[in-house]
Amino acid sequence: MTIAGKIESFITKSSWIRKMFEEGAQLKGKHGAENVFDFSLGNPNIQPPDMFGKVLKDLVNADGPGDHAYMPNVGYPQVCRNVAEYLTKEQKTPISAQEVIMTCGAAGGLNVILKALLNPGEEVITPAPFFVEYGFYADNHGGKLVTVPSNPDFTLDIQGISSAITDKTRAILINSPNNPTGQVYSRESLENLGETLRKKSSELGRTIYLISDEPYRKIIYDGIEVPSLFSCYAESILTTSFSKDLSIPGERIGFIAVNPEAEYKKELLAGMALANRILGFVNAPALMQRVVGSLQGTSVDISMYARKRDLLCDGLSECGYEFEKPKGAFYLFPKSPIPDDIEFVKALQEELILTVPGSGFGGPGHFRIAFCVADETISKAIPGFKRVIEKSK
Repeated sequence: MTIAGKIESFITKSSWIRKMFEEGAQLKGKHGAENVFDFSLGNPNIQPPDMFGKVLKDLVNADGPGDHAYMPNVGYPQVCRNVAEYLTKEQKTPISAQEVIMTCGAAGGLNVILKALLNPGEEVITPAPFFVEYGFYADNHGGKLVTVPSNPDFTLDIQGISSAITDKTRAILINSPNNPTGQVYSRESLENLGETLRKKSSELGRTIYLISDEPYRKIIYDGIEVPSLFSCYAESILTTSFSKDLSIPGERIGFIAVNPEAEYKKELLAGMALANRILGFVNAPALMQRVVGSLQGTSVDISMYARKRDLLCDGLSECGYEFEKPKGAFYLFPKSPIPDDIEFVKALQEELILTVPGSGFGGPGHFRIAFCVADETISKAIPGFKRVIEKSK
């Protein structure tokens, strides 16, 4: 054996996903990338806002002494202040720069949080369907991911989460707007979840944290509002990135914010500052910190994603697919017309359509379509979607 047994097992467990991507590459090589309708990856296809390029160029041209040196592990003080000022409005809670830590994206943020929180064997509960990497992140830090099925419309099953809490539960991890379903959790459900966690924490004599992963917060539709997490539960931590709303996933920049009302805020912040360093991130990228520090509240034109969503939903609805219309993010999670979602995804591949089986997200019987693609890709794929569902009847 040349690699760790655990990693080898992880590769084996996810081999069907890897195989699907490999088959997609083969299809593109055989038929030409322009003839393959690739909905497999959540890779934003909208260019970053013009302001991003302007700020980036200005900062590069103004390059000065110390601009590429180490800074505090939590990030540049002025950038943290700018983020805190914006968050104060967004979360409707006064937040200071001291409660913000700049990170290498939301993935880096989640690993920093879990590194600071988890003792060996402790559990993190997340509603399913869920982002597939969560299980690996929990394992990275000696923890275990426990999944609780969501309601049929992908809203939170508060009773199910409550029943899953044990003396090993350290945190609940939610993602809203959700990947892969596009569901946005309501204020009422978050308040109910907060009340549940207060009661359970009191009963168990230990703090259960609520962690929110929010990279799609600004990508919302139809006037929907993503509620403030901090106003629903004091023992809460959020992490997010600028990957999706600024279309810069390759730049790996995001942040963590700790609820100012958290009882052990000081210890949490100190632990995460250390974790940011010892995990090897050290600090978030210097140049990107300065860029996003000047772009708080800026995002791509969300109406472009709304148009893509409607184009896809209208087309698939006419074909007979069943789904919950997403309230946010850029994913659709329809029901598979046949019980085996992996087989259905393979059938779509025969029409040169690449999607992802819901089984990979803890949502068997569904499949995920990432509609952050050209409008033409959606329009040209609809006839293929129709042929496949008709064959499945």
